[in-house]
Amino acid sequence: MVRSARAMVLLATMFAAAPAVEAQQQSAVEQAYFRAVARYFQLPESELVILRNWEVPADEIPVLLFVARRAGVSSEALVALRESGRSWTDLSARYQIGARALHVPIHDPAATGRLGPLYATFSETPVDRWGTIPLSSEDIVALVNVRVLSQSLGLPPDDIMRLTADTLSFVELYARLIR
Repeated sequence: MVRSARAMVLLATMFAAAPAVEAQQQSAVEQAYFRAVARYFQLPESELVILRNWEVPADEIPVLLFVARRAGVSSEALVALRESGRSWTDLSARYQIGARALHVPIHDPAATGRLGPLYATFSETPVDRWGTIPLSSEDIVALVNVRVLSQSLGLPPDDIMRLTADTLSFVELYARLIR
C-alpha cells in the first residue's frame, strides 16, 4: 500500500513537472527569437523585454518595430492603437506602409508557403501598382517575420517562406531553424 502510494506521488510529480519543463523550453526559444529580433532592429534586448511586458504577441513584436520605424512613430503609440482594436492592415494603411514596402524578394515562386496567394498577386501585378495590393494582418506579420528571420539567420527568404506552410508561430519556426 505504501509502495503504491509512493508510485502515485512519483507519477503525479512527473506529470506536474512536464508542463514546467515545456514552459522553460518555450521561454528559452522565445528569448532566442527576441535576441534575433533585437539584433535585426539593432536594439538592446532590454527594449524587447519592455515590449513583452505590454503583452504584445511574440510574432507581432517585429511588426510593431518595423511599422514604428517606417512610420516614425513610437512603439507605445502603436500598442495603444492595437489595444483599441486597430489591425495591422489598418495601421499599415494609416502609415502608408503597403505591399511594396513589405514585399520580400524570392527566387522560387513555389517556395511561398502560406503566402502563395499573395505572391501570385505580386507576380500578376505590375510593380508600380503593388501599393494597391491588399494585405491582411496575417500577411503583414508573415512578411515582416520572413524578412527578420531570413536576415537574422542568414538564410534565403525562400527557405523561410517554404516552411511557413506548416507552422503556426514564427517563434516555433525560429526554433526549428536553429536546431
